Amino acid sequence: QVQLAESGGGSVQAGDSLRLSCTASGHTLSIYRMAWFRQAPGTGREFVAWIALTGSTFYADSVKGRFAISRDDGKNILYLQMNSLKSDDTAVYYCAATMYNELPLRANGYKFWGQGTQVTVSS
Repeated sequence: QVQLAESGGGSVQAGDSLRLSCTASGHTLSIYRMAWFRQAPGTGREFVAWIALTGSTFYADSVKGRFAISRDDGKNILYLQMNSLKSDDTAVYYCAATMYNELPLRANGYKFWGQGTQVTVSS
C-alpha cells in the first residue's frame, strides 16, 4: 500500500504562483508513475501532469508551459509548481500513484490517491 498526502493549496490572484507538495509513504519503491489530477465543482477528475520512474514527464495542454511536475526521491515528495495561474485552474488538486504503466492519462489508471488540496484563483 501507498499513502499520499497533499499540501500547499490556497487562494491566490490570477498570475500568481503556487507550489503543491505530495508526500508518499508506505511501499514507495513499488511506484512506477505519479500524477496530479484536479477536479472543479460539477466536473470529472481531470489529468494535469505525470512523472514516471524514468523521469519522463507529460502535461495536459491546458497547463503546458505554466506547470512543472517534479519529485524528490530522497524525501518521497512529489511537487507541482504552478505559475501564471488562471481562474480556470481553480479546483481541488489530487496526487495519485500507480505501480503499473497503464492508462497514464486516466484517473482509473491510478490506484492510490491523496485527499486533495484546494486551489482557488481569483481574477
